[in-house]
Amino acid sequence: MGKTIFVLLDACGYKIATENLGFLEHMIDYGLGAKYKIRGELPSMSRPMYETLMTGVPAYVHGITCNEIVRGSDQISVFKLCKEAGLVTGAAAYFWMSELYNRAPFDKHRDRIRLGVGDGLIDYGIYYWEDTYPDSHLFMDGEYIRKTYKPDFMLYHPMSIDLAGHTYGSDSREYAWKVADMGVLIADLLPGWMEDGYSVVVSADHGMNENGLHGGPTDLQRDVPLYIFSDKVENGRFEDHYIGQRNMAPLLCRLLEISPSDGMISPDKIYFK
Repeated sequence: MGKTIFVLLDACGYKIATENLGFLEHMIDYGLGAKYKIRGELPSMSRPMYETLMTGVPAYVHGITCNEIVRGSDQISVFKLCKEAGLVTGAAAYFWMSELYNRAPFDKHRDRIRLGVGDGLIDYGIYYWEDTYPDSHLFMDGEYIRKTYKPDFMLYHPMSIDLAGHTYGSDSREYAWKVADMGVLIADLLPGWMEDGYSVVVSADHGMNENGLHGGPTDLQRDVPLYIFSDKVENGRFEDHYIGQRNMAPLLCRLLEISPSDGMISPDKIYFK
């Protein structure tokens, strides 16, 4: 099986990522990774797109049509497929991920740290519920899980880019600074992840517009980056055409070397070796 890390940069649009994720762009320049442009699904909101990213199906099918719908996923997710294949999963993530793939509603007294509890789809998880939770702490939460329990599939899900975008808008220095800060955090960890044999995918759920909003169909709200670092894909820049966001779940399955569900479309626009 192929070990895979998915870094989900909440609200990191394509343009702001390209301008500020310097180390990832450096890796692409030197032929050490692949970069694509994703055209996000609608609505370009967090909880609906978490479910689309993890299941490969659109919102009208999975039914998580807005952030206010609080329930567990009823679709076949990457986490569920990993469980069925006997793979170990981990997550350092916002609490909505716990609600979707463990149990809902989230109880901070019960669900903040879940290590091998066994009654959810994510085997090892540390979750936060305040958008101000530092990204540096989030990544170290994830590193504790990764180094201690050695998951086959590991999710890192920081939130500060989204918070800065909502507070200041996509054309603000604050939003750009948060993306740049994220680039430094990833640059510190990516070489070690790759040395440990992980395929690494970095992408986002949605972008952000000038008014600090997302949910609609404009390019700033929908377009997000996709960086892939894996010996299973062709390296290079493939940003001249869009990749649909529904490709993420089958891409992760391909990297994990597990079969996708029937509802996951084939990632035929991504160039595999």
